[in-house]
Amino acid sequence: MTEVDSDTSAEVDGDTVTASAAGVVVYQRSRNGSGESTGAVSSTTSWTPPACYYAPKHTPKELDAQMRQVWMSSAPSPEWALKTQNYFVNGKPYKDFNKDKQGEGYWWDAYVTEGRESDPAAQDCDELPFWVDEGDAPPADVPQAVTPEMLAQLAYAEIRVPSTEVELAPANSTKVNLPTWAWLDTTEFKPVSVTASVPLLGLSATTTAEPISMKITPGTDDAVTYPASGQCEIRDGQIGEPYEKGKANETPPCGVKYLRSSGGGSYKLQATVTWKISWTSTTGAGGNLPNGEFGADQDVVVQEVQAVNR
Repeated sequence: MTEVDSDTSAEVDGDTVTASAAGVVVYQRSRNGSGESTGAVSSTTSWTPPACYYAPKHTPKELDAQMRQVWMSSAPSPEWALKTQNYFVNGKPYKDFNKDKQGEGYWWDAYVTEGRESDPAAQDCDELPFWVDEGDAPPADVPQAVTPEMLAQLAYAEIRVPSTEVELAPANSTKVNLPTWAWLDTTEFKPVSVTASVPLLGLSATTTAEPISMKITPGTDDAVTYPASGQCEIRDGQIGEPYEKGKANETPPCGVKYLRSSGGGSYKLQATVTWKISWTSTTGAGGNLPNGEFGADQDVVVQEVQAVNR
């Protein structure tokens, strides 16, 4: 499914003309995760995709019409109106909105990433619109100008992966000191990807998430995990190993052993899958982005072992 929002609107915020639409970036989500149980991955580090960026937005005629509408409103201060009229019209540095270059480039302006409107980082893109000739790179001193890697980062925010309710054996309830096997139905845990592109620039980047491990958190300190770290690595396309008859005395490669009963309630076992995130682009550039995580809780009832009196 390809989605594009071409709606644009502008307003004055201090000295900055801001726009709320992200119509320049088109997302291709046909290879993304789907269904009610999917969710967005969260970076395993403090890194987040950009809250704002610069990309082509206006032709000379479009920006002319937009700015004249702003100037005629009561929004701008006289100082800001004079500053921007000098900037766009009077040759300091642009003359008459670069109308003599109509069809030869675009005015680049700030976009705020959808869902990040209230993020303070969205205010980092506070430059006035600037001109870029077709085929030229944006100014090097504008770090938020869109690049293939930035498109990959924007696609990262659109990745959706399956929830992580694990299979357990015993299935409905387990016993104190009994190793409980845990595994995932790996048919649901295939790589997913989203492509972000800027058709105006002929740029696109594809971000792919691939499961690499699952972290088991028992929901109580009175438990041990297998392995001891609780981190179950993916092996041969499989996370954990399904329990089979005859393995009762074996240590599960992935699982948990509860040391105390859950009484009349249950423990919240959490299974969190870590996804390796990589990207490629139409320019040949590519690499890795911070790993992502997505998990879910499930109830586990732990019962005391009942002694048999003879």
